[in-house]
Amino acid sequence: MGSVSAPRNEPAPNTPYFTPIQNPPAGTALSENPPTLFTPLKIRDVTFQNRIWVAPMCMYSADNGHLTDFHLIHLSAFAYRGASLTIIEAASVLPNGRISPEDAGLWSDSQIAPIQRISTFLHSQNQKLGIQLAHAGRKASTCAPWLLERGKAITATEEVGGWPDDVMGASAIRWGEGYAVPREMSRSDIQGVVEGFREAARRAVQAGVDVIEIHGAHGYLISSFLSPISNRRTDEYGGSFENRIRLLVDVVKAVREVIPEGMPLLVRVSSTEWMEKQAQESWDVESTIRLAKLLPGLGVDLLDVSSGGNNEKQAVTPFNNYQVGIAGRIREELYKAGIKDLLIGAVGMITEAEAAKEIVEKGKGDGLVEIEDENGGIAKADVVLVARQFLREPEWVLRVAYRLGIKVQWPSQYDRGRFVKGSKI
Repeated sequence: MGSVSAPRNEPAPNTPYFTPIQNPPAGTALSENPPTLFTPLKIRDVTFQNRIWVAPMCMYSADNGHLTDFHLIHLSAFAYRGASLTIIEAASVLPNGRISPEDAGLWSDSQIAPIQRISTFLHSQNQKLGIQLAHAGRKASTCAPWLLERGKAITATEEVGGWPDDVMGASAIRWGEGYAVPREMSRSDIQGVVEGFREAARRAVQAGVDVIEIHGAHGYLISSFLSPISNRRTDEYGGSFENRIRLLVDVVKAVREVIPEGMPLLVRVSSTEWMEKQAQESWDVESTIRLAKLLPGLGVDLLDVSSGGNNEKQAVTPFNNYQVGIAGRIREELYKAGIKDLLIGAVGMITEAEAAKEIVEKGKGDGLVEIEDENGGIAKADVVLVARQFLREPEWVLRVAYRLGIKVQWPSQYDRGRFVKGSKI
């Protein structure tokens, strides 16, 4: 009798240490005809095995902007359990653009290696890594949120590593109680920020990330330029819609110039600052639709639709999936205008399997994705970006698949830990 050759435990390619190859990657549908949530999505040269992404989450745990082993463990936990894209938290492009002294950064070449360590591991698991590039603007130099009463803020002084005298914004308007009063940025400051984004994007590519997102939401620097409430400038960066979006346009152009043609570029915006009842003019959904129509021409591939964060008087009560309807309205208006090359991401307290499935389910023959929102409207999106639910359940992708009755690939080492049939998951 001839001997039977033993199977080889193949190593992951291009990895400086042994770890078994994951092929296909965890989170890949093995069932036939899976729902859209578990079908692949290709953006430029990058293919994602499902439509569930980990949204950026600030951890206030970096060492002078450098990611640490905490971030390696934190981010990897979601990625190797099946999320098709895991996005590193807001990384400031300049030292004074951090939200807190312990925020992540990418203003220095020394910050490349810790990110590269994470990208190497995620790639060894056949998964994708993104990074959100940001500048906090007038919301910079504050203390980590768990040090204070929920919903409160306090300026981080120099004694705790803050920079209260170097906080800057579109205009010299304080965000609210507990925040520093910013200086109105000079043109030199603005150009410094644009260059900061350009250089941070270059470093991100060097660090091996697969996707870059520009943070234009939640009242941080770019968001504050977009809003006529926080931007009272009288130069070419203030006043008209075209002027208020100029900083974002400049940043997008700078980033797109230095990243590979095949790398996806995302932009996150606050689709509304929820101030329609509080001010005569504000940044609203109509403004976002107007902006969205311009983004494909600038090389943006996906609009990540969030909301709020630019004013302490905002009028909104969050609830599950509360921003999904807005994402759908934007998508609908883009399609009406014949614009089909800007993908839409939905985000906002997405916690349940069935809701995630419906958000990205294909429409009736039109290739869109639909969900009926709380107002009876039809929302449309291409991916769901989930944050806090991953903190509760790092294996959320696997749980969603189980709840929906879909067989998906598990990490090879965890295969014997699959959910037992009949379990209440």
